[in-house]
Amino acid sequence: MTKKILLIKTSSLGDVIHALPAVTDLKAAGAAARIDWVVEEPLVAIARLHPGVDDAIPVAIRRWRGAWWRGAIRDEVKACKRRLQAATYDAVIDAQGLLKSALIALAARGTRHGLDFHSSREPLALFYQHTYRIPWDLHAVERTRLLAARALGYAVPPRCDYGIRAAARNFEWLAAPGPYAVLLHASSGDYKLWDEESWMTLGSALNAAGMQCVLPWGNARERERSVRIANRLRAAVVPPALNLDELAGLLAGGKVVVGVDTGLTHLAAALGVPTIGIYCATDPAATGIYGCARAANIGGIGRVPSALQVIAAVEGLLA
Repeated sequence: MTKKILLIKTSSLGDVIHALPAVTDLKAAGAAARIDWVVEEPLVAIARLHPGVDDAIPVAIRRWRGAWWRGAIRDEVKACKRRLQAATYDAVIDAQGLLKSALIALAARGTRHGLDFHSSREPLALFYQHTYRIPWDLHAVERTRLLAARALGYAVPPRCDYGIRAAARNFEWLAAPGPYAVLLHASSGDYKLWDEESWMTLGSALNAAGMQCVLPWGNARERERSVRIANRLRAAVVPPALNLDELAGLLAGGKVVVGVDTGLTHLAAALGVPTIGIYCATDPAATGIYGCARAANIGGIGRVPSALQVIAAVEGLLA
């Protein structure tokens, strides 16, 4: 019997992308007649990329937390709670494993499933009617897939499929027609960054291979870095500010994407674009690009890759 399921995975961008294969699994197993997904409002576009998601329910916990005493914010929270309780779900799956997501699960109507005391960063097992021990040594993608499979009683399929597609978009600001590479140099933490000289060396090699380089940014500091790198390249463009839909279209049209440990790098790989993930201070075995045939991770904790290593990885991927 197929069921109505509420999936809770609110943030961040990379974590939300890592949850997409679980949606594919649920649909392929015939376990879900309907899937609704609770996600932070800026990331609703990602959930909606998957055809298996019937409704993306936005929350704004980060914004609400900073002004919870305001009447308008309290009204938003109440409206969200009413929306969560408008349907009764056969399974409410908390794939986030944090207090904020456990509280969302508690507000919804339905049988709650989550991680046990040994499997989550916070002791939340009392919030759920059913809990599951999910090994920590699994990749984040597989942890979510296994949690959903155990909650609904099916075997995890052998193939990992993110299930999303995006159409390439034509942008007037692209410097010239022809192939381009997207360089994702920005990340939420400076410890994840790759040095600018290496980006310039990589960009020059991509130019020599006939590709212009596109350097997206998300804030003023990142834009300044994009400009510095672009100014040292023969063919490069710093785009205007782009929303998530536009970024998906930009990534989808790229000949190759090279990025540090950031959500957009995972998005490119999930879209099937040839993608190289550069890891300078995090472990790709735990949260790196995963299950994507046209992608590769390079580097790791204490193993910052050189520009020549990344260039060779790009050449190998495109060959």
